[in-house]
Formats: sequence, C-alpha cells, structure tokens
Amino acid sequence: MGLLRAMTLAQLADAPFTYPEVGATRDGTLPGGYHHVEREHVIGSGAAAFDRASAAVFRWTAQRGAGLRIQADGPASTPGTVVLMTAGLRRLGLDIPCRVVWVVDEPDRRGFGYGTLPGHPESGEESFVVTRRPGGEVVYALRAFSRLATPLARLGTPVSLRVQSLALDRYVAAMRRAAPGR
Repeated sequence: MGLLRAMTLAQLADAPFTYPEVGATRDGTLPGGYHHVEREHVIGSGAAAFDRASAAVFRWTAQRGAGLRIQADGPASTPGTVVLMTAGLRRLGLDIPCRVVWVVDEPDRRGFGYGTLPGHPESGEESFVVTRRPGGEVVYALRAFSRLATPLARLGTPVSLRVQSLALDRYVAAMRRAAPGR
C-alpha cells in the first residue's frame, strides 16, 4: 500500500476517467492539448516471438518490467479491468490507477489501452500493442497522450516528463526480453 493511496480497486471500479477522449489511443490522431508519445520498436521475429510478446502484454509484463507493482481486478485482456500500479517503496509509493478502455485481439495484432482514474498523477491514456508484420517482424507500439494532473506532478514538470519517458523505455526493454522467450 502506497502512502499516496487514492482508492482501492473496488472503489475505482466505478470511478470516472480523468479525461474526456476515452479510447483515443486505439486508432487515428491523438487529441490536442496533451503531450503525445508514439513509439514503435522491433522486438523479435516470427510466430513464436509474437505469441510470447502478446501473452506478455496481457500479463502486465511491460509495467512490471518498469518496476511497478501491479494489483488488478481482472486481466489486461478485458475492457473494464481496473489496475492499480504502485511506483516506489511499498509503504511510501505512489499509486497509479487506470482502467482498461479497449482491447484488440486479432491474429496479427494484440494489445490494449488504459486510461487514467482519479489519483493518477497524469490525465490521459496509454496503449500497448504487439503487431506481426507480413515479413514476420514483431513490433511493439506505444501510444499515449497525457498531461500532468496533480499539483505535485505539475510542480516538478521536467522531472515528471522524464519519469514518464524512462518508464516507456523500461516498458520496451521488458518486452524485448519477453519476445525471444528470455
């Protein structure tokens, strides 16, 4: 339990999203007025790497690989699942609540997007999608739009943005380890 605990999983189940553009990371242009991130990284090749990476996405492997502790009331593969991630020390950590907004589960494309809930230091959405291209390359794509939502996060704007960038780098590193089966 983090010191900055906002709510429990049960309390977050019906909490409203902290932004109006719910689902905007799935396709198309990201909404204006936010910081945008769009990254694609080749993390492997072939059907086995795609299957391993897809399974890893739905097991919160990227988030765990970034050092976050995960509590969820369901799998990442189910829209409506609430996830409460905690960064930092167990008792002094910062809670980061989100809810799965959408899921894609196609033969060559799998992943999900989640949106921020009250208590999250940011307001916005992130998506995590693995795609197998026709040539066999396995690509991990991150899309996000966000703005700092809490006074503490806004106070340290440059640090907050750097922390977000480092988290995304760690997500990619975790997925690179997962795709080859390591």
